Amino acid sequence: MATKRDEQPITLDTFLSGIWRENPVFVMLLGMCPVLAVTNTVANALAMGLATTFVLLCSTALVSVLRRLIPKEVRIAAYIVIIATFVTVVDYLIQAISLEIYNALGAFIQLIVVNCMILGRAEAFASRNGVLRTVVNSLGMGAGFTLALLCLGSVRELLGAGTLLGVPVFGEGFEPWVVMLLPPGGFFVLGGWLLLFAWIKERRQAHAATQEVAADER
Repeated sequence: MATKRDEQPITLDTFLSGIWRENPVFVMLLGMCPVLAVTNTVANALAMGLATTFVLLCSTALVSVLRRLIPKEVRIAAYIVIIATFVTVVDYLIQAISLEIYNALGAFIQLIVVNCMILGRAEAFASRNGVLRTVVNSLGMGAGFTLALLCLGSVRELLGAGTLLGVPVFGEGFEPWVVMLLPPGGFFVLGGWLLLFAWIKERRQAHAATQEVAADER
């Protein structure tokens, strides 16, 4: 019998929540290892984002299909086995497509297995919802994660190397900020993006409060 949660309709918010309101990086601060380690170029950020999205989409879809067959006592272990299977698939795919990107991402491909975002989606969403709703939500979460990695990767590559996807952007007189390509650069850029989104959120809340006060005065 379908549960009440399975009967919930699929709305635009099912997809968009992972991009903005529940963004795994800028809101929930999940998966920080790859966010800080492999976002020194746009290519690396895009590859990691797509790889994580693939694993997230496939694993949560399979968890949703098997959710009534997996015993509650071993559900976490079962989720990890499912996730590890798709991580192995994506590991071989990246290795076959581009050895350069594979070497650049290094062990962080295998570490997708322990990404809190994927295990959290499997436990909190896929195990309680139908396949279609799970797929839509996972696509949104994956898109939000990839977008966050691209935000960091574009800034770090622009300032750290003066390029974007390997194409020179600034003139020959530009002096690269080498720190942006190093681990501290990831912390600096992440902090900057978090401050920006916090400021936007504060402005929206202040605007909503102003409108509410104005409505009460009418």
